[in-house]
Amino acid sequence: MRGAGVIAALALLFSGAAQAQITDARYTDPTARYDHAVLGDALEWGALELTTPAGKRRIVLPDTRVFEDLAPRLADLDGDGAPEVITVETDLSLGARLAVYGETGLIAATPFIGRPHRWLAPLGAADLDGDGRIEIAYIDRPHLAKLLRVWRFENGTLTLVAEKPGLTNHRIGQDFISGGIRDCGQGPEIITANADWSRVIATRFQNGTLSSRELKTRSLPDAAACKAD
Repeated sequence: MRGAGVIAALALLFSGAAQAQITDARYTDPTARYDHAVLGDALEWGALELTTPAGKRRIVLPDTRVFEDLAPRLADLDGDGAPEVITVETDLSLGARLAVYGETGLIAATPFIGRPHRWLAPLGAADLDGDGRIEIAYIDRPHLAKLLRVWRFENGTLTLVAEKPGLTNHRIGQDFISGGIRDCGQGPEIITANADWSRVIATRFQNGTLSSRELKTRSLPDAAACKAD
């Protein structure tokens, strides 16, 4: 079973992480109630377990939903020094959505894609345009629509601020998600492949617009780790 018990500790660029109320997060309760297997096996997750200084808290999904994901991601989205938890939550009839959880439960979510067997692959969270607000990027339907979407988290809500077609970060059956958000010293860039996986693409979000450039490397891991350009 892919990633069983994997614990995500991806606190992104925030020195206040030591003050966080949520110190760890993982998916639990593996389930076969959703027959998509986009990540390489038939098991998804039925619950989210949060670790806090006061102990553990479990968020259990209804039987009509699963976490269709590898591991939850911790990121301080509101700048208060305490991380929120970014997940991919899927409804068996409506497909996937990106959902943000806190210690008390669901905080915000994008709309469900609208059909079963439709998924999204997260890229990460960062202040992409330098305005002090955090954006979350993902690829909407990386095998079909191949659409980069950027949502801003502000005042406990998610707002779509930009999108760009022709980009992807996952192949059906892979038990990993490629690319991500990097900062090689000149500001954050979103790293993906182009639609047919023939090129590695770096995309910036500036002045409300997404602009892309091709990188020389053909390695998504090297590009994401600033090892090549």
